[in-house]
Amino acid sequence: MKRRIPLTLVICLIVFASPHFPPAGAASNQSASLDLVEATISAELARWKAPGLSAALVSDHRVVWSHGFGLADIEQRVAAKTATVYRIASISKPITAVAVLQLVEAGRLDLEEPIQRYCPTFPTKPWPITTEQLLAHLGGVRGYKSNDELYSTRHYTDVREPLALFKDDPLLHEPGTKFSYTTYGYNVLGCVIEGASGMSYVDYVRERIFRPADMLHTRPDDVYAVIPNRARSYRKAPNGELQNAPLADSSNKIPGGGFCATAEDLARFALAVQTGHLLGKEMVAQMFTRQTIRDGREIPFGLGWAVGTRHGRKEVWHMGGGQGVSNILYMRPQEGTAVALLVNVNGLATPPEEAPVLGLARRIIDIVSPPMLGEAKGAKR
Repeated sequence: MKRRIPLTLVICLIVFASPHFPPAGAASNQSASLDLVEATISAELARWKAPGLSAALVSDHRVVWSHGFGLADIEQRVAAKTATVYRIASISKPITAVAVLQLVEAGRLDLEEPIQRYCPTFPTKPWPITTEQLLAHLGGVRGYKSNDELYSTRHYTDVREPLALFKDDPLLHEPGTKFSYTTYGYNVLGCVIEGASGMSYVDYVRERIFRPADMLHTRPDDVYAVIPNRARSYRKAPNGELQNAPLADSSNKIPGGGFCATAEDLARFALAVQTGHLLGKEMVAQMFTRQTIRDGREIPFGLGWAVGTRHGRKEVWHMGGGQGVSNILYMRPQEGTAVALLVNVNGLATPPEEAPVLGLARRIIDIVSPPMLGEAKGAKR
C-alpha cells in the first residue's frame, strides 16, 4: 500500500522548487530598496514643495511597485494614489511613435515617403517631409507661437482640425538639417496614423496600444469628461506660492501632448515596449537609436524618445511638462527597468538635461539596479 503525501507538503515542494521563487534574502533586499525609493521621493517632493506625485516602477521586466505621495487636490485634501490620473503632456509622443512604428511593421506605412501620402490635409512645402523626420523632430514644423496656443481653451473634436493652426506656416528649416522640438509635428503624425490605418487616431491607440499593454486608465484629457481620480494641476507663482494652473484644453494636441494616465499605466506601457508586446526587437532598437542630421551630427533623440548613456548603458526617456504637470517615463532597456513619475505642478521637467524629474528618475533606477564599480566610474550624463 502506497503512503499518501499530504497535500500541503506537495504544495510546499512545488513552491520552493520553482525557479521563479526568489532566493533567500531577495525579498528583503527588494523591500529595503523600495523603502529607500519611497524615502528618496518623499524628500524630493518636500524639497520641491510640490503638491503630489504618483510613481510606478518596473524591475526585472515586471511592475514591482507603485505609490502615491502628497495631495492630488489641495483644496479638497485628496491624497495622491496609485489610481490618480494626471495629464501626461508630452509623454503622449512616445505613444504616437509606437503607433507609427507598428504600422511600419505591418507594411502600411513607409517612414521615408512624404507625409502627404498619408496626410493629404497637410500641404506640400518647398522640401518633402518624411514621417521619420517628424518622429525625430527634424521636419521643420514649428512649435507654439504664443501662450494663446499653449493654453488654448478651444475644443477640437478630431486630430485633423487643429492642423489649421500651423499647416500653412513656413517651415523653420529644411527638413533633416536641424533638430527643432515640436508638439505640432506630432499632431501631423496623428493624421499620418489615421491615413495609414484607416482608423481614427484615438481608436487606433486604444485598440493597438492601450488594450494590449493593459493601460486601463489612459485616455484623451477631455476637459468635458468626468474622469475618476483626476488630479488637479498647479503652478508656482514668482513668490513660490502654489496656484491653480491656467485653464487649457488639450484637444488641440492629442498625439503630441493630450492624454492623461496613471503612473502604473505608463509603467505598463514601458514594460510592453521592452518585452515585445507592442513592437518587434528590431523596431524597438531602431526607435531607441539616436538620429543624425544631414551633416552627420547626432541629435539627442531617437524616434519618439530622448536617448542617452548612463553607467555605460543605454537610457531612454520622455518628459512631459505643461499646464500644471511635470512628468517623466524613464527606462534602461538592457536592465529591464523603468520608472514613471507624475507630479501635479509645472516647472520640474525643464531644462532637458538638468530637469529635477529626470534626476530623480535616474536616482531611483540606480537604487533598484545599482551600477557596478567600473560602470559608475565611466558614467555619462
